[in-house]
Amino acid sequence: MTTRARWTVVAVVAVGLAAGAVELAVDGPGDALLAAVAGLLAAATGALGASLVPRVDWRGLVVGGVFFAQGVLSWTYTNTGIVVWTLLLLSGLLFLFWARFSVPVRLGTAWIGVSYWLIGTLGALLVLKVDIAAQRLLYAGYFGLVVLVALAFRGPRFSLGIAVSLLLGIAVLLLAGSGNLFTAPHVVPDTPWGEGFEYRFWGMRWLLLHPNAMALAAMLAAIRIGADRSLTRWQRVGTVAVAALILCVSDSRTGFLLLAVATVTYALISWRDSLVPFVALVMVLLVNGPGFLLKERYGSDAGVSSGRVETWRKVAADWRADSIAEQLLGNTRDARATVYRASSGADIKLTVDNAPIAAFRKAGVVGALAFAAGVLLLLWNAWRRRANAPPWLLVLLPAALLSAVTNEWLLGGTGGILWVLLLAAEADLVTRSAPRLASSGVLRRVQAG
Repeated sequence: MTTRARWTVVAVVAVGLAAGAVELAVDGPGDALLAAVAGLLAAATGALGASLVPRVDWRGLVVGGVFFAQGVLSWTYTNTGIVVWTLLLLSGLLFLFWARFSVPVRLGTAWIGVSYWLIGTLGALLVLKVDIAAQRLLYAGYFGLVVLVALAFRGPRFSLGIAVSLLLGIAVLLLAGSGNLFTAPHVVPDTPWGEGFEYRFWGMRWLLLHPNAMALAAMLAAIRIGADRSLTRWQRVGTVAVAALILCVSDSRTGFLLLAVATVTYALISWRDSLVPFVALVMVLLVNGPGFLLKERYGSDAGVSSGRVETWRKVAADWRADSIAEQLLGNTRDARATVYRASSGADIKLTVDNAPIAAFRKAGVVGALAFAAGVLLLLWNAWRRRANAPPWLLVLLPAALLSAVTNEWLLGGTGGILWVLLLAAEADLVTRSAPRLASSGVLRRVQAG
């Protein structure tokens, strides 16, 4: 064992003991041992992330960290929007400094993540809702800057930096919530969103993230790092192990399905390497029990879809009642076009939880068409450059498309870690590699003729 490895072990043990000591002082000896184990896992996750830092572009680390922090602040300060807007402002100024002007029309992810904001802005202006139009324009400008930053610093190190930032963010949440990681009830937000979800790990009261978002972060890190053969085996296997841990404590069906789809896709590339995530899936099923996949989280009225189907029906009903401008260019209930459903309560602003329907809600018929065009362009870019595409991108794409059925993650937005990782991959792929046509020799024969 090297000197660095010895000091790493010492640091991990010290953090674990400190977490146990804090729990002992706060709540007594009952759960101190479990808190110490949680602290050890958090420190080990942090050490794993730190071991990857020399391999990354630090700007990717910052971009990923900013998007992860957006998600955490959104759930921790749900009713205090100024907190998230402050982060958006500060990071936006940084991105403005980093950005290099270009026209990213070749990027499907740019169409997916930015166009609906611009279309929705126009819709709000046409119905004279200037405040909503202004907010949407700010969102469009911010995510447009992110696209330009991804193009400016494109490369494998940039996307790896995003994944490592997610791993480090998870380590922070595990450490912050070490006192309730293995005990129930878990700490949840003091809002209707947390009510009844004390059986899922969120973090700590001053540092919360929705369990599904936490699971997504773990899955993205596992796919980006786990499918990268340039990294050491212990780093790749360790990241998948962290993902399995998060799936167990978050009780996330969506995260489980994403990892399952990614595992099947990975088996088509390397069946031997896919055994690691397969074992992780089996462990999650053993810990959580297969019944968690069909659990009715909001009662029998909401069903297995957790009320999503009812929300989609409400979107359709609202669209029929909207003006022509809103039908074409998006609902203008608020800047994010959230949905109100009487059965959920007057103080709940629902997301659509389906990417294409969300694009339709936010930007109308035109937005849905722009979303479809963006997805097709992303798939086309990956397909015609598949010889040069990194394996992790090919593994991620089917899982990302699946997520569009039950979440808005593919659209990006605040905390849009899936979108920003896909953006980084596509920006690198499109700008550095020629289409498959050129590599096959066909182009050379055309030029010679």
